[in-house]
Amino acid sequence: MSGRLEGRVAIVTGAGRGLGAEHAKALAREGARVVVNDLGGDSAGAGSDPTPAQQTVEEIKASGGEAVVNGADISDWDGAAQLVQCALDSFGRIDVLVNNAGILRDRMLVNMSTDEWDDIMRVHLRGHFCPTRLVAAHWRERAKTEGPSDAVMVHTSSISGLHGNVGQANYAAAKSAIATFSIVCHMELNERYGVRSYALAPGARTRLTLQTPGAEEQVKVPEDSSVFDYWNPANVSPFVAWVASPKCPAPSGTVFLVQGDEITRYQTWSPVGIISAGGERWTMDSLDDRFRELFTPEEWPA
Repeated sequence: MSGRLEGRVAIVTGAGRGLGAEHAKALAREGARVVVNDLGGDSAGAGSDPTPAQQTVEEIKASGGEAVVNGADISDWDGAAQLVQCALDSFGRIDVLVNNAGILRDRMLVNMSTDEWDDIMRVHLRGHFCPTRLVAAHWRERAKTEGPSDAVMVHTSSISGLHGNVGQANYAAAKSAIATFSIVCHMELNERYGVRSYALAPGARTRLTLQTPGAEEQVKVPEDSSVFDYWNPANVSPFVAWVASPKCPAPSGTVFLVQGDEITRYQTWSPVGIISAGGERWTMDSLDDRFRELFTPEEWPA
């Protein structure tokens, strides 16, 4: 490994399994000291178990890295504060925050309960906001004495959040919001404090994706071990370590989809057509006459 993250301290939430565990190990391999956070609940967020986070830490230590376990609930303000304090007490600073923790409550919209909606918003949106808010305050204070410090945030969106997915109105809405949240973090923190912010939509075989109808067959491990395992979550983590490295040239405020051997850059909402009523208020008839101009002939329904 290149050791690009030597001297840096990283927090990774949801790092007991899957993508989070791979991110933590990749950061550690590059020299970062890592706080491995995981509540240890099931894929729906129920229960708690320190074992997954401990296993990740043990793997990091067995490879010569430094890591500590943290089992705080990052969707709770006090839990997120305890996580941040754990990093400061253990390693004295924070340079990288990877917000990865998440759960699923999939249901068709017409059957979705308010609890299934609220649980997703709590874990994904509050679970991103609370650590981000507290770490950003730490970096603001540090900037007053040390100046901008090239700190990094990686926020986890999803393919569902960028494109939508049937049965995931709650999850897709939260993940889309996270991409926008990441862009606002860039707007508020980059120029003032030197903080880079990225949104990552990973495509990988995880506990969550395996519960998506039809996904298990699509993302299964190739029977031929010589074939590239496109959906291995470890494929995503080198990108996380790369953007977390000091002075990485990737522009802050960017949204990326990373899966297999591919990286795709996404743009934010962009206008693709405009019509004007020429200084007058639209009427039903003028809308009838002009509305098709907003679309190409191929886009208009037959």
